[in-house]
Amino acid sequence: MTSPPEEKPAEEKARARRRGDFFGISALASALLSGLAGDKLSQSLDSGGWVSVVGFSLTILFALIWAIYNAPVGLRRFRRWRAGTHREAGELHTAAEEAEQWLVSLGSDSGGMVAAEWFEQNEPRLWDLLKADRPSTGTADDFARICDALDAWYVRRREPANLLELSDVLWAVADGCGRRDLAELAAARAATAYRLMGDLEAANNRLGISENLAPARRGHSRTAGALVARRQVERALLHLARAETALPGNDRDEVVTNARDRLDDARLSRPGPDLAAEIAILINLGIVHLYQQDPEGALDQLQPAAARATAAGDASSRAHALELMGVAAWMLRNPDGAKEWWEHAEHLYAEIDEREGRARCLQHLGSAEVVAGRLDEAKKLLEHSASWRGYESPTLEKYLAAARKVAATPEVADEGPRGRLAAGWIRRLIDRWLLR
Repeated sequence: MTSPPEEKPAEEKARARRRGDFFGISALASALLSGLAGDKLSQSLDSGGWVSVVGFSLTILFALIWAIYNAPVGLRRFRRWRAGTHREAGELHTAAEEAEQWLVSLGSDSGGMVAAEWFEQNEPRLWDLLKADRPSTGTADDFARICDALDAWYVRRREPANLLELSDVLWAVADGCGRRDLAELAAARAATAYRLMGDLEAANNRLGISENLAPARRGHSRTAGALVARRQVERALLHLARAETALPGNDRDEVVTNARDRLDDARLSRPGPDLAAEIAILINLGIVHLYQQDPEGALDQLQPAAARATAAGDASSRAHALELMGVAAWMLRNPDGAKEWWEHAEHLYAEIDEREGRARCLQHLGSAEVVAGRLDEAKKLLEHSASWRGYESPTLEKYLAAARKVAATPEVADEGPRGRLAAGWIRRLIDRWLLR
């Protein structure tokens, strides 16, 4: 893929500073000239008599001189004010194009690391553009494209607070421009943010808002199908998150079955042939089978997901599929096979700088060493995992505490990776294929 054209923000900023310095100096000179004239005129007017007449004439003269002196500056400022909107719109459009191109590379075999570096460096600039001015009908799509890119970035980094703020920005764009479709998408994104925060009730409410905003008749629009599929996948992930707190037995089985039904609905409503959507749904169906203690069924979903991700050059999805295949291997009492999958997945995550994925794989490998009683090696792996974590993980802390013990293998060793299908594992990988 051709890299986006390199910009020269430093040069642009330098030119802007030079222009600002020039106009600042001009304004200061005008102020000094006006102050000096004011002082002299005041002295003349206070002297009375004919001096007053001369003073009055001088007042007019100085006023004319001041106006003539400042006319070019004022004219330039007026022209800049009139052209400012167009220039900002052009800058916004360019940034939207660039962000969209880098979004394609994010998580890919080709350019994944460079794309991650670009987002790391340009995130503040994109936010400045989003907050710089009110969106208009003509710029709404550019605002939305920047939101799309940042949305994928924050999901990847597991930053729900930023996700929620981004959904608020998109909602404001939708409200200001009368874009119901963007409001629908903003509500769905807020649901993802609340789910990652653990507020499942708020997430469910936002999904309801998104559904209410959807037109009753949508035809065969790709945008419509993508939004419906997104909500179905998000509802599936909500069910799986609830499974974490549900008691084993009928309650847990019911919510997991509901999750599977929602994923089947997502598969039917996705907009035509879409490889990325298919990969995401297969991965999440694999997670459903893991919750159902069916590792063989999980592998039936995860192996084709990994193959399709390889064909698509999607290293992020491939790594996630391999990571979950390691969980399935562990559940099948194949620890050596599990470690091989996790090491492979960790390597792929490292190649595209996906830190959260690396942290998870290192945690799996470290906890496996705890189970094997190799506490020194476990401690290294788990501490390395903690260094990549963007948030606190009680499970990680539990195994790290176990690894630091000099005594025999602690009780948590019997649990192993089998019991760690926490909500943090259920990473939503659908954002790259969603359309506005």
